[in-house]
Amino acid sequence: MRPPPIQYNSPVVLTFSLLSLGALLLGELTGGASTGLLFCVYRSPLTDPLTYVRLFTHVLGHAGYSHFMGNIMLLLVVGPPLEEKYGSRRLLGCIALTALVSGLVQVLLFPGTALLGASGIVFMMIVLSSLAGMREGAIPLTLILVVLLYLGGEVAAALTTQDSVSQLTHVVGGLCGAVLGFAMGGARPPSR
Repeated sequence: MRPPPIQYNSPVVLTFSLLSLGALLLGELTGGASTGLLFCVYRSPLTDPLTYVRLFTHVLGHAGYSHFMGNIMLLLVVGPPLEEKYGSRRLLGCIALTALVSGLVQVLLFPGTALLGASGIVFMMIVLSSLAGMREGAIPLTLILVVLLYLGGEVAAALTTQDSVSQLTHVVGGLCGAVLGFAMGGARPPSR
């Protein structure tokens, strides 16, 4: 008896995860040089073409294996049902928009620091998933609980702790998820 075939069931989420793994391995091979050059967003001259690339690719970079695993495990759990509901193109658009918004917030508000990692994308997906069962004219209780518990915790952490975690990126990702969820509310997935 042959084992069942392995299905590439969530192309956007799986490709994002594999690209993030590739960025992590490349960073290890280059002693972090590729991570700083391609997979972090920070204020840099507008004449540098990589400035615009990094506004999107910073979500693929991670500071190390545990940072990568923390983000990618959540992404692999939350992402596939969203990709099934909204379709691959829409989810890819959500990821790109969230990457751009969080990158711009970082560059404009925190010019002396760099940002990397997929946590803004993960928070966008968490909030977006809390809106997945939304019915017209109603606010899902799951959204209220996610905002109060998860995003509220991030706001509290931002005000009370000094660490290298960008809680603002988590909040920005969550806000992107809320805006995108309401904008796509009840949408059926288009063809992939």
